[in-house]
Amino acid sequence: MTKSRIAAVDVGNDSVKAIFGELERELNIPNIIARDTEDRPVIGIEDLDSKDPLDGIHIRVHSPSLKENNVIYRVGNLATKSINATELDPGSSKSEEDQTLIMLFATLALDAVNSDFPRNKNVIDASYILGTGLPLREVKEGKDAGYRSKLLGSVHQVEFLVTPKYQGMKVNIKFDEVKVYPEGFAAFINLVMDNSLKIINKDLIDKRILIQDIGGLSTDIAVIKNRNVDDDKAQGFNLGVSESLEQIREEIRKKHGVELDSRRDVVEIITKKNDRNHIMVKGSRTSVHDITDRILLDLAKKQYRLLRNVWAKNSQTEICYFVGGGSIILKEYIKNINNSLDGYNIDFFEDEKESIWMMANAYYKLIKDFIRKTEKQNAVKDKAPVKS
Repeated sequence: MTKSRIAAVDVGNDSVKAIFGELERELNIPNIIARDTEDRPVIGIEDLDSKDPLDGIHIRVHSPSLKENNVIYRVGNLATKSINATELDPGSSKSEEDQTLIMLFATLALDAVNSDFPRNKNVIDASYILGTGLPLREVKEGKDAGYRSKLLGSVHQVEFLVTPKYQGMKVNIKFDEVKVYPEGFAAFINLVMDNSLKIINKDLIDKRILIQDIGGLSTDIAVIKNRNVDDDKAQGFNLGVSESLEQIREEIRKKHGVELDSRRDVVEIITKKNDRNHIMVKGSRTSVHDITDRILLDLAKKQYRLLRNVWAKNSQTEICYFVGGGSIILKEYIKNINNSLDGYNIDFFEDEKESIWMMANAYYKLIKDFIRKTEKQNAVKDKAPVKS
């Protein structure tokens, strides 16, 4: 019997964040894929194994859950260099896209090759208990059940092709259990519990709060009262930062003739510590403040409107926490709008890593809690007297 390994995976629009086992491994991979051929050209192929596998993820993915099966992909950093690279489109449903599954399977396979799973020559049989999540909008539409069923009951295979250190290895992935959580609820769990599931924020736990999670493709606003998410009042919106990032990327191309590889490049320009909102044009440092400020301020106004509308329907709210990668990008704009209007009691996470990893951390806590409760129930059943 193969022992299952814990995996908490947040397939975010910008990147996949994953935590494995007993917190001993983390992976962060850009959510970008590109279709490819089996023999990708590599300069210095003899030096392939001296390179970082995360910079050369080249795989074939087989799964009955994929619309396009047995296809070869470049994934993550390697895909950003491809002219046919794809990122999740605004308006798409995370639960219904092949790209979500490809990124999930690739991430698990990268963990499996470094774990203690049974292997027969170059084939590894990996078994996981998965905690993951979907935007609130998709959960309210019932898409979590379909997504879960895609993963359970099938074997999904990732074959590493021209990938440093792992070339020729195959990983068969199966799931013993899959728990799919609404992202807003997960954010609340992360705010109030530590990794041992102990309450760490007693001041917060009985407050009425909103959590506005700004992602790439969507925004979730969780309404928390009595330590639970109010499912009826919580709302998901089809508004994220991706469309604005694409707009910035396109305007930079038109105005300055600079082609940025991906939205991630745009994020780096607007969040870096030094020379923020500057690019290099023909070797000269050039400001793109006019482009980024106009587009991001417009998005911040739309996000603030969402907050205002939800708060109006939940007038006894005490504070709203902004979380997620999008909140880092929009933080100063939203703060300025709020201050100019003598607005609401809002807060942001100053620790950018904590905000970006919030969902993965929450899924880890939730799946650990699920395992603990399951083991406790099984122990009670084992101790129950057998009726004669």
